[in-house]
Amino acid sequence: MSSSATPSSSSPAAESAYAAAGVDVAAGERAVDLMRAHLARTRRPEVLAEESGFAGLFRLDTSGYSDPVLATSTDGVGTKVMLAQQLDRHDTIGQDLVGMVVDDLVVCGAEPLYLTDYIACGSLVPERIADIVGGIATGCEQAGCTLLAGETAEHPGALEPHEYDLAGSGTGIVEGDAILGPRRVHAGDALVALGSSGPHANGYSLVRRIIADAGLDLYSHVPELGGPLGEVLLEPTRIYAAHCLELIRTTEVRALSHITGGGLAANLERALPDTVDAIVDRGTWAPDSVFEVLAEAGSVTRADMEATFNMGVGMVAVVAEDSVNTALALLQDRGIPAWQLGTTTAGEGRARLVGTHGTRS
Repeated sequence: MSSSATPSSSSPAAESAYAAAGVDVAAGERAVDLMRAHLARTRRPEVLAEESGFAGLFRLDTSGYSDPVLATSTDGVGTKVMLAQQLDRHDTIGQDLVGMVVDDLVVCGAEPLYLTDYIACGSLVPERIADIVGGIATGCEQAGCTLLAGETAEHPGALEPHEYDLAGSGTGIVEGDAILGPRRVHAGDALVALGSSGPHANGYSLVRRIIADAGLDLYSHVPELGGPLGEVLLEPTRIYAAHCLELIRTTEVRALSHITGGGLAANLERALPDTVDAIVDRGTWAPDSVFEVLAEAGSVTRADMEATFNMGVGMVAVVAEDSVNTALALLQDRGIPAWQLGTTTAGEGRARLVGTHGTRS
């Protein structure tokens, strides 16, 4: 389970010396206690509880597979953590971490099984760590995976007391002959967009630069956003894994593309063979207001915005043309904004954005 990197037991003299060096053993133990309830709510039946004090154990059930393949992914949340620290709001950033990891797993059709986390901090504040892990647990619940193990490390001198960073790794499983990807994509397939909840956890170096250069106030109400800018920018990443798995079960999904750093076109091209192009019609959606606010405040060109942000599209499913209506109905029933984004055509493995964006109603 997530625990402090410091020893859990040592002599008073050793603890005093370690504390003098900036590491608080007692705070680490309290943080572990505060995390336990968060960890428990993510536990899947395959988890072997209390079998090891150092590693998380997961009994892998392959009875339903003829050719089980494990998938793995690792990621962080980038400089969005700096915004969380600036606003002293730490209960959502963990969900961003889960989204970045599990939605990279599901693109190949893999069901996320478990996630491990790593949190490094300048000073271990148990309540802050518990908030972060609580967000991770919420994300794991949404994805249907368990938070199996992790580590919390105190790095005085390397990080300022208020600073922290987090990363995670996930493991999933998929049937060998059901792996999704470019080899399944054909000309004439349809592109279905799954709407994002904002920038997710990508592009925040540019976000922070815009805020600094334009002198934006994170706490001020922005009419176009319906709330304070900082609150909108901390909106956690929408997690698609469970929705995509249901989509795979009920429709003909060829490939999925997780729209993260690099924007829509670059990520969509990773799901295309070199004989097929994707034609994305900007007119099918209006990007969220936050992207317009950022572009205007930073005088950022459309090309730069589209090369940095998801622009309102968090995931794209490439589906058989006759599956579009079923896919859209399923996603909308599950509360995910979805629309047909475009089509595929014979080409060279490129994604092309055409037209102009629609207007928000």
